[in-house]
Amino acid sequence: MSDNNYFVHESAYVDDDVHIGAGSKVWHFSHIQSGARIGKKCVFGQNVNVGNNVTIGDYCKVQNNVSIYEGVELEPYVFCGPSMVFTNIVDPRVEFPQRGSDFYVKTLVRYGASIGANATIICGHTLGRFAFIAAGAVVTRDVPDYALMAGVPAKRVGWMSRHGARLSQADADGIMICPKSGWRYRETEPGVLRCLDHKEEDAVGS
Repeated sequence: MSDNNYFVHESAYVDDDVHIGAGSKVWHFSHIQSGARIGKKCVFGQNVNVGNNVTIGDYCKVQNNVSIYEGVELEPYVFCGPSMVFTNIVDPRVEFPQRGSDFYVKTLVRYGASIGANATIICGHTLGRFAFIAAGAVVTRDVPDYALMAGVPAKRVGWMSRHGARLSQADADGIMICPKSGWRYRETEPGVLRCLDHKEEDAVGS
């Protein structure tokens, strides 16, 4: 394991060959399995399971009762709401087990995305940067950057700003303004949103 500059509650289990970054916290009854790589200042709530060989970036927050199975990767600043669900097998059958990394279908949750309580992410898809998955939604396709997804199956019902505010209808110039930050956004083509006020955003989605 890493140096002891992180916190693990006495009821939690951390297997061998795990890296936990500085300032991270692992709370009650959680389990971090072998091969997991966790960034700095992450928080894992009660009854969280991080599977073998999972990679989790810096500053992620995983709420109670979430399992992050092998094949799932979280980039920095991802939020996983209470009891949301990841999967890693498309067609599970108990009679014909599919175990090991050769069978697992990859899921990538990109920088700054948020997943609401009780949402389900079907494996094999990418959730774009700053995407927002509504509570109870079932994601069955790739999600664009900044998309607000809701429903079963989830569909894009709007756009969210990087700061987590729903963007209102565009003005005559096609501009949407974040009410929290004042940053401006525009659809550069159907289904593709860009921020006009933050230079780093030029690379979002690339």
